This record gives sequence, structure tokens and C-alpha cells, in this order.
Amino acid sequence: MLRTLKVSVGFAILTTALTLMWMPAARAASAPYIPVGSAKTKKTVIAFPEIRSQTGTAGSLARIINETVSSDLGFMDLFRFLKPAGFLEDASTAGITPGSFKYTDWTSIGVEFLLKAGLTIENGNIALEAYLYDTHGSKPILAKKYIGAQNEAKLVAHTFANNVVEALTGLPGIFLTKIAMSCDRTKKKEIYMMNFDGTEVKQVTHHRSIAFAPAWSPDGTKIAYSVYTRHSNNVKNIDLYELDLAKQTFKMLSNRKGINSGAAYSPDGKQIAMTMSFLGNPDVFTLDPATKTVTRITKSFGFDVDPAWSPDGKSISFVSSRTGQPMVFSTNLDGTRVQRLTYAGRYNATPTWSPQNNKIGFAGWIDRTFDVFIMNPDGTNIERLTKKQGGNEDPHFSPDGNFLVFSSNRTGQQNIYVMNVDGTFVKRLTYGLGNCAAPKWSNPPAAR
Repeated sequence: MLRTLKVSVGFAILTTALTLMWMPAARAASAPYIPVGSAKTKKTVIAFPEIRSQTGTAGSLARIINETVSSDLGFMDLFRFLKPAGFLEDASTAGITPGSFKYTDWTSIGVEFLLKAGLTIENGNIALEAYLYDTHGSKPILAKKYIGAQNEAKLVAHTFANNVVEALTGLPGIFLTKIAMSCDRTKKKEIYMMNFDGTEVKQVTHHRSIAFAPAWSPDGTKIAYSVYTRHSNNVKNIDLYELDLAKQTFKMLSNRKGINSGAAYSPDGKQIAMTMSFLGNPDVFTLDPATKTVTRITKSFGFDVDPAWSPDGKSISFVSSRTGQPMVFSTNLDGTRVQRLTYAGRYNATPTWSPQNNKIGFAGWIDRTFDVFIMNPDGTNIERLTKKQGGNEDPHFSPDGNFLVFSSNRTGQQNIYVMNVDGTFVKRLTYGLGNCAAPKWSNPPAAR
């Protein structure tokens, strides 16, 4: 069975052919090998021996793939890699395919899951034959052959790592996702994007103004964002633009008088929720990016900002000052069933829905600073994830629901960080970009 996977990465469209060598029946989604989201008592022990390859080009590409896969899986905080010094297997006689090695060589040293791979050069392309084994079950879980151009070694590695995570957790891997944000490295605020782990940073706007509040389209091909502009008679305005990453073109989505900001694409990409003030008061509207028509969702005497879609696209959470202090609310798309969700703190901001629809994250002002919180979609069971680490704002869920990316000034300057949904395993992602804010995580690229 031959499948072609076309992956959008940054501005480039990269193509990798994936040949399925062998695939067992899918494990039930309700019983993943590694449950994610529950309290972790220990990390899963995994081993990844050196990829079998010839010397020269194949050998150097194999090392790149080995290092990339190991780095990707290490980002998850789920795995503990056993070091090669502890391996018992005789690499000169053992193979990578089922039946060509002994599972006991691995179970005896505590390995729970084993990755084995071999790389060759075929018709100028790299061909990675890769396997994931359940050592205690003595069976393969995943077996695929990845074929790509030699300059796509990292793409092949990220794809394999994504497949490993999905096979073990039942959730999509994040290793081909991007994060967009607003940074002031140029002394002006522009939109930047980077890989999930903070690598390959690119500045994607050059307005020499204040560009902020980026939002990804569901397919990851566009970014909507707001920018301060000047209209006729030198009147300042906040306009909404859309950047097409593949075409590197910009399109004006809304320049109505006043505020056009806080964009959030609907899950199907057909609507954008945002705050507009052209009628006088800042309220939440939906915008059809194709026709540029708008529909008003909220109407109150306070301001309504920071809209975020539920994963099913049936409701929107937002921040409103209608009851005095800005708090998180939710509403149906027709503006009915408005429900207040938060009551604590002096100011709540930037709600974000988990992809599993089981949590809402937000920033809340408490103890004279902002911190990151999560709660159930009905406002119950609020948990504080950051504390006494400076100001922490702008949370946004990763597409697998395992992480929250956020901004923090804990080191003085405002940078982008990522943490597990329980507030642990915090990692800094940005360096040397000035102050960065409003990070947004893209969905994984879809196979075509």
C-alpha cells in the first residue's frame, strides 16, 4: 500500500511517500498503551538503538533522524530513554524486523517499548524502514517505510515520531506543528513563527508598527492577526489581516472603524470570531473571511473580548466586563445561553479550549500578577498552574491537549514557554526575540 503525504511546513510544501510495510489492528482508543492526562507515576522506558545504515551519506542522515526522533519524544515528558551502554543485544547479529531479535534482551533491562530502524539510499532518496515494538507483549505495534528526499530527513524523523506517539497514546503527535507569536525584536511588534520546540524562528510580517494577536487557520496555511494602522485624516485604527504562508501574500479581512482584533478561526475554518467596535461598544462578532460579512454574537454594556471556539464549533468562550470585573463567559453562536464561568480574581483573560473539550485555560490576575489557570468547561474545578514565577499570560493548548504554551516575564523579559497541562516540565522556547506575547499553536498538517 503506497500513500503520499504532503505536509505544509512553514512556507514550503514538502512531499514524502510513506509505504506501509505492516500494520496490526488498531488498539482501541479507550485503552492506549500510555494514558495521557492522568497523574504520571513514572516515565515509560524506551530504547532506540542506532539506526542501521551504510557509511557516508546514509550514515550521516541516519544520525540526524536518530537525534531528531529522540529529541521529539523527549519533549513529551512521557519517556525515559535507556542509554546504549545498557543494551544487551548483539547489534552485529540482531536485526530490526520481527523475529530477527530477542525480546528478552530488552525486557530483562526494563525496556517497555523498542524502536528499531534501518536507512538506505534508494534512487537518490532516503528510505527509512522503522518499527515500534511492545517488548512485554512481544509484538510490533507500528511498522512503516518512509521515503523522502535527502533534504527531508528531519521531516521523515518528525513524521515517524508523530506515528510513535499516536500509536502509544491515541493522540496526534505535535512534531510538525508551529507556534505563532508577536515579538518586538525589531523595536516594533511583528508576527513570528517557530517550530513546536522553539527552533527555526521566522519573522513573517514587516509592518513596522504593532502587529499582535495571531491566530492559525485550522489547516495551518494562514495566520490572521491585527495591526495598528492609520486611516484617512491620520486616524489610528486596529485592522485585521490574513497572511497566506504558501503564497506569502497578505489580505485585509476587516478595517472597520475602531477595533478589529482577537481573531479565532472556527474549527471548520469558515468563520473567524473576533472583537469589533464599529457599532460603538467592543463586542464579539463572527466574520466570514470569504465574503467579509459579520454577525454580532454578544451585546453588553461592558467590553467583550478574547473569543475562543469550543472544539465542536457550537459555542464560544470570551471575556466580558458586563458584571464589573472582566471574567470568562461562554455563549452559543446565536448569542443565547450566556453563562458566566469564572468568579475569582480581579481580571481574567484569554480563554483557550483543550482539543478534548474537557478543559478551558485562561490567565487570571491574582496576588498582583497574572497566572495561568485551567478549569472544567462549566467553570468548576479551577486549578492554578503557575505561581511566584513572574507574570504568566496568554495560555493556548497544544493540538494534542498535553501542553499549554504561554508568555512569561519570569526572567525579566517576556518570553514564550511551554508546560504540561499539570503545570510541570516547563521549558523556555524563545531567546533573543525581545518581548514575545500571545503564542498560538497550529494544528498538525494533514496528510493528503
